[in-house]
Amino acid sequence: MSASTAGPNPDNQIPKAPAEVGVSGSVTDLTPYLPPVDSEYDLEMTDLKGPEEAPAPVEVIFDCSDVEVHYGEHRAIRDVSLSFGLREVTALIGPSGCGKSTFLRCLNRMNDLIPGAKVGGHVIYHGQDLYADEIDPVQVRKRIGMVFQKPNPFPKSIYDNVAFGPRVVGMEGDMDEIVERALVRGALWDEVKDRLTENAFGMSGGQQQRLCIARALATDPDVLLMDEPCSALDPISTGRIEDLMAELKERISIVIVTHNMQQAARVSDKTAFFTVEMAEDEKRRTGVVVEYDATDTIFTNPSDKRTEDYVTGKFG
Repeated sequence: MSASTAGPNPDNQIPKAPAEVGVSGSVTDLTPYLPPVDSEYDLEMTDLKGPEEAPAPVEVIFDCSDVEVHYGEHRAIRDVSLSFGLREVTALIGPSGCGKSTFLRCLNRMNDLIPGAKVGGHVIYHGQDLYADEIDPVQVRKRIGMVFQKPNPFPKSIYDNVAFGPRVVGMEGDMDEIVERALVRGALWDEVKDRLTENAFGMSGGQQQRLCIARALATDPDVLLMDEPCSALDPISTGRIEDLMAELKERISIVIVTHNMQQAARVSDKTAFFTVEMAEDEKRRTGVVVEYDATDTIFTNPSDKRTEDYVTGKFG
């Protein structure tokens, strides 16, 4: 992958908005210059309010362009160009096998761990190309956490599960405080604070998934990737995860892969719809992005017929 020309921003600072420009001069009474009410002029009321201020642009944390992934000779996705904003939830939807999870793994270099996988294009994070030669994948995964489809706690205590990441990356500070803070953020502290030394396998499925979220949050990431985090959970546990996502969004950005259209509509700010291109021999499938827009637009007024057919259940 070639390095991006965008400059690095190691401090991840949000640019400050420019100060307002003051207007000098005094207000003049224009009454003497207006025609009298009973004159031949018809006075019309005009809107004296100034133009409404445009909403502040959202800071882009990920800017992906022309991303493609090969597994050996097979091209799994091609020409994926998406950008994700600060403190937004973005949903990736589409039929099975269209490359949603493959693309998600590009965002924190998890595809590096798959033999034969090769990533092309640019994945720019806070101005830095994540696939540049000098980038350490471990540090990438510290800043960009991930939660998988099925709960995958380690065969350790609840405490050691959460402490695992901070220990690996060498985080400084009181480990008890780090673990407690992560479990609080994962909406699990009150349920497990009296049994932190117990094996994590003794927890329910929903608790295990929230433990995995807390484990991902323990290294203080500013992005959380979620690969169908609720597919193996019951509706009550799913609701808790969605509530947790709404809370986490106040501090971090989230990118979620989901097959649940209702979930995408409930939790996300933006949605990208992926689909599959079939080769002429109908044996090779390549994932492409069809449409990317605000979630309300994707579900109520999509610009592409393929998107409309998918979100309305006509295929997929």
